[in-house]
Amino acid sequence: MVTSVAAPRVESLASSGIQAIPREYVRPQEELNSIGNVFEEEKKDEGPQVPTIDLKNIDCEDEAIRAKCREELKKAAIEWGVMHIVNHGISDELIDRVRKAGKEFFDLSVEEKEKYANDQSSGKIQGYGSKLANNASGQLEWEDYFFHLAYPEDKRDLSIWPKTPSDYIAATSEYAKQLRALATKILSILSLGLGLEEGRLEKEVGGLEELLLQMKINYYPICPQPELALGVEAHTDISALTFILHNMVPGLQLFYQGKWVTAKCVPNSIIMHIGDTIEILSNGKYKSILHRGLVNKEKVRISWAVFCEPPKEKIILKPLPEVVSDTEPALFPPRTFAQHIQHKLFRKTQDALASK
Repeated sequence: MVTSVAAPRVESLASSGIQAIPREYVRPQEELNSIGNVFEEEKKDEGPQVPTIDLKNIDCEDEAIRAKCREELKKAAIEWGVMHIVNHGISDELIDRVRKAGKEFFDLSVEEKEKYANDQSSGKIQGYGSKLANNASGQLEWEDYFFHLAYPEDKRDLSIWPKTPSDYIAATSEYAKQLRALATKILSILSLGLGLEEGRLEKEVGGLEELLLQMKINYYPICPQPELALGVEAHTDISALTFILHNMVPGLQLFYQGKWVTAKCVPNSIIMHIGDTIEILSNGKYKSILHRGLVNKEKVRISWAVFCEPPKEKIILKPLPEVVSDTEPALFPPRTFAQHIQHKLFRKTQDALASK
């Protein structure tokens, strides 16, 4: 019988007093050239900046004011595919509760957190974990995480949600419910921006019954050699939309116009990404931007990402007929969401083998 030895949690590595990180966490040379000090990067004001979209007037009775707000969101989705959203309608108090609960879970000892450990080899992906090496590249990321389905409520498995702290389930449940309503508003605006009926994109990604909200709390410990590592390697999100909170420690970088741009920490905002699913449905009009996470040697960074995902098998993802024409043919072949995930994994493996 073969037993797999779990890699140590990154938190345990970080707190062990090591001065040099293990080689499997060191990025390839071509990546190292672009990894800088995240605090210095965040201070830079020159060059492009991730747009901030104010949703205060999203439902304004004045049609001109409402249209201006919606146009700004559409423009950010076309040009960037990522934005800071402010006045999003979710209270600061609820967001603080979500952040406090997640932080308190990660403040528990590693031994205590291990009681919630996932087992990726057996397909049990929900729970506490660390990234397993991609077989082709052997690369690891400087993060631990907690992952679970948060919405719809009838599809959740509360038995794997943290029992400590006591507010975790209540705060996270309420946040997921309010995010789901926000997702409907965003999808409506994006639908109208493509000249479609308001509810079209929502329907195409599974509607109220089938769109899944997956919560992933990312915990990036202090890193003794942050110039050599990444918290999350460069990727695009497979989701329809992703909503991200963080603890006001910078780390997110976006690959925009050929350069890595560091997102500022905007108070009381939620970061929103357009994911591959909406990029495919819109035939590339809305962008799913390449992004990654830097780490640092001064402060722990925590982010709360909620991925809004279509069902794996029930829907065929392909550019909608209304956005395809002779002059703008379909850029993506039809695939289920599950097939899209497999396609990305296959491409990543091929790329890793090619670079060896």
